[in-house]
Amino acid sequence: MAALPSLRQLSYLVTLSETLHFTEAARRSFVTQSTLSGGIMELERLLGGVLVERDRQNVRLTPLGEQVVGRARVLLADAQDLMRLSREMSEPLTGDLHLGVIPTIAPFLLAPLLDEVHKQLPKIQLHLHEAQSEKIVEKLEHGNLDIVLLALPFDTRSLKVAEVNKEKLFLVYNKADQNAAQAKSLDDLDLSRLMLLEEGHCLRDHALSACPIGERKNDHRLKASSLPTLVEMVSANLGFTLLPEIAVHTNMIKANSDLAVKEIESSPTRTLALVTRKSTPLQSEFDVLLQILQKITNNLH
Repeated sequence: MAALPSLRQLSYLVTLSETLHFTEAARRSFVTQSTLSGGIMELERLLGGVLVERDRQNVRLTPLGEQVVGRARVLLADAQDLMRLSREMSEPLTGDLHLGVIPTIAPFLLAPLLDEVHKQLPKIQLHLHEAQSEKIVEKLEHGNLDIVLLALPFDTRSLKVAEVNKEKLFLVYNKADQNAAQAKSLDDLDLSRLMLLEEGHCLRDHALSACPIGERKNDHRLKASSLPTLVEMVSANLGFTLLPEIAVHTNMIKANSDLAVKEIESSPTRTLALVTRKSTPLQSEFDVLLQILQKITNNLH
């Protein structure tokens, strides 16, 4: 059998692809620059092709290098799962668990989730990571996260997905907005006043999927970086928005006397889902988290 690349060599290449700088890649890998360079050169020899282009100013991956990095990430994530499998078999429901959550879910579910995890999984050390869907799915695929909580529809590639709950998006508007107050469906609304989160948030895509506003370029009033900012914009009567059910029952909405909330006909929906790798050794933790989240969201609806 021909010699195979080592996981260490593959990890050197992946780290270099993230930094495009040999010195920084070596620092992150806790080796000398010559060791990292030698490992990548040996990898190139084994694979029979150039993976990295180098000159005095730049470092870039070749097309072959890009392909190898993609495969290497999967192999490294599987290797991490393999290492954790032994621990899971001997000491189930113990140790660190890294959970990724998107910003339009985290503020509303994390407090009750942490409380239940402390009760039901006392030997688990839960580490939370909040980021947009694309980022946490990418980290999950690379083995940097164990499980992620996000909202569908979203491309989860070949990952394992379990539905937590479905929820509608509710119309949130200023009580002085007569158009929104009288509207029964999206067709009755002045969609030029629809305000959304900035691009990258899946909630934006979920709202747009049901709103026939085409490719119109939104002005600055229609974008916000976070849900609290979006709510403040509505409170100032700059427009209206669509928020998920788990958000409209919170003090962020209830404590604001200027706001009104109502369900409208043909309201868009989203599905909260728990996602992990198919090779995960943390199936027991995944199942417990799923049950906890289903219970929490059922109580909120």
